[in-house]
Amino acid sequence: MPTAASWTSGWTEARRAVADVGHLVRFRTGTVRRRGSAAWFALGFVALTTAAAVVPAYTPGAGDDGRAFDLLLLLPTALAGFLGLAVVSAVASGGGRELLDRDPGAVLPVSPTTDHLGALLLAPLNIAWLLQAWTLLGTTAYALGPSGLAAAQVVVLLWLAVATALAQVVAWTFEGVRRGNHGIAGVRLVTLALLGLALGLQMADALVTVLDRLPTRRIVLGMLGGVSWTWGATVAALLVALVLAAALGAVPAHIAARRTPRDEARVESGRYAARRLPGSDLAALVRTDRGSVWRAVPMRRGIAVLAIGPGAVALLGDLPWSTMTILPGLVASGGALLFGVNAWCLDARGGLWRESLPVAPGTVFTARAWVLAEFLVAASAVTVLLAAVRAGVPSAAELTALVCTVVVVTVQVVGAGMRWSAQRPYAVDLRSARATPAPPLTMVGYSTRLAVSTTLTGLVFSGLARVPAWEVSVLVAVPFVCWSLARLVRARARWVDPVDRARVVMAVAG
Repeated sequence: MPTAASWTSGWTEARRAVADVGHLVRFRTGTVRRRGSAAWFALGFVALTTAAAVVPAYTPGAGDDGRAFDLLLLLPTALAGFLGLAVVSAVASGGGRELLDRDPGAVLPVSPTTDHLGALLLAPLNIAWLLQAWTLLGTTAYALGPSGLAAAQVVVLLWLAVATALAQVVAWTFEGVRRGNHGIAGVRLVTLALLGLALGLQMADALVTVLDRLPTRRIVLGMLGGVSWTWGATVAALLVALVLAAALGAVPAHIAARRTPRDEARVESGRYAARRLPGSDLAALVRTDRGSVWRAVPMRRGIAVLAIGPGAVALLGDLPWSTMTILPGLVASGGALLFGVNAWCLDARGGLWRESLPVAPGTVFTARAWVLAEFLVAASAVTVLLAAVRAGVPSAAELTALVCTVVVVTVQVVGAGMRWSAQRPYAVDLRSARATPAPPLTMVGYSTRLAVSTTLTGLVFSGLARVPAWEVSVLVAVPFVCWSLARLVRARARWVDPVDRARVVMAVAG
């Protein structure tokens, strides 16, 4: 039974954790290389959020009984979808992003509560989170119109915070279970069971009925009609839920912190049998790079989510072949964000050793780019295969457009990733499942640029999939590929330069 002393101790720890988060945030912001860019990012974030929450309400048809009313009926499902996305993202990253890297934090008195609050604070610095949040705000504005807009958007913003906090609770719980005995197998079984349940509901035409009965309907009802008693009760309930979820997340965070990450320990302590020597320097480097990528925990988890997630959504939604061209770009962009935007950080101090080997720098670059490309192609292939299960037999034009999309976005993303890896290298330890290859604000910039370019490319080939002549897709793909290959060649020339290469190697070795 909780006593007065335990409550006092918990309150003291919470206050200390909040204060420590403030110290760590100031420490992280003090290491930002380009302060001006960070300020512009903050202004852009505020401007885009305000525009998303206000502008759609004043567009033609907003608040009417036509399409706006249809969006209002779908709003409970959209709110639940945001929660699902937040849960998947937090679970895949092992509890959310780290406010302080694992190794530096090992010598500092950073409590699991501080770690939990830091991960909660960094959760919005994710392009998927931002896009979903802006979409919800814009949908609400268009569905309701100007009347009662401010009150409704307050409810939506509170729901975004509550859903993020609930996702952290689920993520820490999964991480605590994953670190227990047979926890990895248990988490995988639960994931497969949930995917099977969703697919079964869809096949039985019961998924829409389940979505219509979601409890998020009450939140939507509470935001209607402007400021009222119902609105006040909804806001109060969300505030209470936010505080409780933020506090409750510290409990599984403490449990997970007391347990050893089994999948990470298995990789670091595992034994790998020696194989025959490759026939060339390139083959040896490709084998080494391939092992460092596929054995890393964040890469394995990330590729599973990226490959299966969009494919499962397309499978449930019965996505046609002409629209399937959007998927490879999204998967390739996400795959590059796992390590491709800072590809040389995989070497760490080993880069110093590799530079002492009698291997041409161009060969090293080719091997790393090749491994990144096959990583992205593998993820895209799994997604497309899942999406194709219910899509029927494609026409020659649809299949050609999809293949051209995979080739184009792969070359685009590899070229961008290798170029950014040489321009802004960071020393990052990717052994942790929660690590990211670059600081949060930089990751948002990278993800935005990749998402925009690959989505536009997917839309172009989506239109070409409807053209009867399949040759058109090939002709359009050629200039895309040539342009991206030219940028990749320039990135290779930059890596071959000894001064630039030394700068990159010393940066990632730090």
